[in-house]
Amino acid sequence: MLVGKAGRGGKRGKRGGKSSVWRGVPRWAQLCTIFGVVLMMLSGTSLVGAEALMARYEGAVGKADLFGDQAAGAAERKSDIKGPLNILLVGIDPRNETTPPLADAIMVLHVPEEMDRAYLFSLPRDLYVQIPPFRKAGFNGTTSKLNDAMSFGSRVPGEKPDPARGFELLATTVQNVTGIKRFDAGAIINFSGFQKIVDAMGGVTMNIEREVRSRHREPDGKHRQGRPGGGGYVGPQAVYPKGKQHLKGWQALDYVRQRYAENGVPDGDYGRQRHQQQFVKAMASQAFSADVVTNPVKLDRVLRAAGESLIFNGRGHSVVDFGLALKDIRPGNIQMIKLPGGGVFDNGKYRGERFEPAVEDFFVALERNLLDPFLLEHPKFVNKG
Repeated sequence: MLVGKAGRGGKRGKRGGKSSVWRGVPRWAQLCTIFGVVLMMLSGTSLVGAEALMARYEGAVGKADLFGDQAAGAAERKSDIKGPLNILLVGIDPRNETTPPLADAIMVLHVPEEMDRAYLFSLPRDLYVQIPPFRKAGFNGTTSKLNDAMSFGSRVPGEKPDPARGFELLATTVQNVTGIKRFDAGAIINFSGFQKIVDAMGGVTMNIEREVRSRHREPDGKHRQGRPGGGGYVGPQAVYPKGKQHLKGWQALDYVRQRYAENGVPDGDYGRQRHQQQFVKAMASQAFSADVVTNPVKLDRVLRAAGESLIFNGRGHSVVDFGLALKDIRPGNIQMIKLPGGGVFDNGKYRGERFEPAVEDFFVALERNLLDPFLLEHPKFVNKG
């Protein structure tokens, strides 16, 4: 028998069942990241007036048909991007070119109609959901963890996996879970590229909320050796002390990968999501620092490193178009959101995660552009840090 500690994680349909306290509230108004899109979009605003740098930046950004509608880029600069906006950010950590990728980080950036602030929330990679059929990959649909959608959708018989196809299936699955009807843009971020971005900036300073010990790396950055016979690693561990720390690229990437209680992350993947969001905000703050913005050589190096780690689809708009449209957004007015949940078990076997029932109300508030009053009423959804 399937049981869970929280609410539904699958397809929302027409929101049947218990009436939402937000249903029927009138619409009074109708915001890379994972990671790096927040950095890239917002840093793009620094390029206004620097046409040569803008061209170099856009040229570095990969483009693909992430939504299956062939709108992979834009030929001309556009200024008609209007809110509200929903942008899907997916981080992958590919092991090799022949293994279908998993979505290690899944974030949504929501920008309300006013385009003066943004909300960033994560979906657990282990969220137990209905993944719909996907004819392009010969996939018949199943119930599984959310990050599997990227893998199932990317499979191309007789060829290497296609992350863009995987993104398409993942986007559809996320839409079903959240009720978001259409994403206005999307991006795939290769985690390995983050080390280059952070190093190009000269490192990133962020607040470590509690001491974290690396599962994967030694203090000098070398990979720890696997335990003989399997079951973990052996050898000295890199340690990230509590408090404000300045991290190198490999340290930042290692820190945001940790998710086990034995390594100092007692809330598991929810803690990792929080650390990822904090890292995104710290990267954006670093990108706006005088050390980067007023140094053309460093800015060029940072943006090109960022572009090379990104595949972007703006549904007819470029990444710099979005940077211009979001020119009023700064790290200080990006609200990080946490979506509470708990485990799903089938006869004692862990299957994944489900959201608490109140998350359904969050998605209704998102749809109706009522997140501000919702967060006032539900302060536990506000992710501090």
